[in-house]
Amino acid sequence: MRRDDMLRPDGSRGYYDSVVAQPAVTILAVDDRRLVAVTRQWICVHGEPQWRLPAGRVDTFDGTPRAAAKRELAEETGIRADDWRALGSINCADSLTNHRDHAFLAMGLTSGGERRLEPGEADLVLHWLPVEQVVEMVLAGDLPHAGSTFAVLTAQVRGLL
Repeated sequence: MRRDDMLRPDGSRGYYDSVVAQPAVTILAVDDRRLVAVTRQWICVHGEPQWRLPAGRVDTFDGTPRAAAKRELAEETGIRADDWRALGSINCADSLTNHRDHAFLAMGLTSGGERRLEPGEADLVLHWLPVEQVVEMVLAGDLPHAGSTFAVLTAQVRGLL
């Protein structure tokens, strides 16, 4: 948490409270059959299991968001990708936090690697869903994670799916 003493645009003084967070990555991994890697796990801050694309924070040792995306995809799914495309980034809840999510499209997938889940991810289950179903999940509000929604819609609008 951070509290800033600030000068507002109208010239008055005040405080602004915010949460400082590390950047994150979200990966839209699509295989040759047009199936998308989608995870389902308990999300503590929302108090329920949710659908989302593989995602995680950018650690200081990663160096770049792309490196973090490669690591997170391998850790959560055991998948590696040959083709990586940056889809852009999104500010998440920017009236509350500086949190920024970098989205990537991963293709040319190779599976079979060992998953390395963190203790808080022990319930993470990987599903392979058709692209069309994932787009419908976004439109229905069933994939509420901001980075996931951004990645799917951006790739769809750009004709990458």
